[in-house]
Amino acid sequence: MTCKNCNSRLRTDFLYCPACGGKVIRNRITLKNLWTDILDRYFNLDNTFINTFVHLFTKPEAVIEGYLHGLRRKYLNPISYIGIALTLSGLIVVMMTKSLDSMSFDFLETEAQTVYQEKLMSFISDYQAIIFIIYIPLMAISGWLCFDEKKYNFAERTIIFTYTLAHYSLLIFIPSVVILLFSPEIYMSFSMVGILVMLIYTAFVIVRISNSNGIALIARLLLFFMIFGILYLLSSILIPIIMILLGEISPEDLLPSPK
Repeated sequence: MTCKNCNSRLRTDFLYCPACGGKVIRNRITLKNLWTDILDRYFNLDNTFINTFVHLFTKPEAVIEGYLHGLRRKYLNPISYIGIALTLSGLIVVMMTKSLDSMSFDFLETEAQTVYQEKLMSFISDYQAIIFIIYIPLMAISGWLCFDEKKYNFAERTIIFTYTLAHYSLLIFIPSVVILLFSPEIYMSFSMVGILVMLIYTAFVIVRISNSNGIALIARLLLFFMIFGILYLLSSILIPIIMILLGEISPEDLLPSPK
């Protein structure tokens, strides 16, 4: 038999072509093998996904530093992992859009829900993938300023926090779906808890990767979150400015809605 991709001669027991690396296809397309091919081609969802998901809970340093040091087969690569996270978060956005009327944006219970808050949530929903990805370089910068014992460069730190934020997104996916299906009115309060979970998991990853310990580690963690908080606030200030420039809101929208 011959390879359909490069016409090289193949033995009948070959699964992949030794010349071009193409997979040997022997069967007709069915729904089962089409689905398997899609998962393998775009997400590589086999045991590597399970290993990645489980080990990012138990030993994140093995997954992340393994990839940084050249381990490529045992765990899912960070681009595929965050691709899965963004795909699933897109489903959350769709569910949020359908439940916006049931949600309360009045976190402080002032009964002063503004038009701006509603438009802000709509804007964030439209651009959630971009906003989520922006968190990665913000954390990379914060880590570079606080944790430099291993001399990781910016790209390597980006990998660390790509895995971290992707795993956090996958972690809260199921609870988010359940809440949006059955109690969408509490979703905004749940999102605040979600932020706390993100910070806790990020701290866990840093602790497992960092060479610091004791008081030095605690001080570096506090500095990390302080710097990240400042960068986060600065980036958050840009959102309404961008919305005004795009004509999404006007100054009047910032006023409380009349009772």
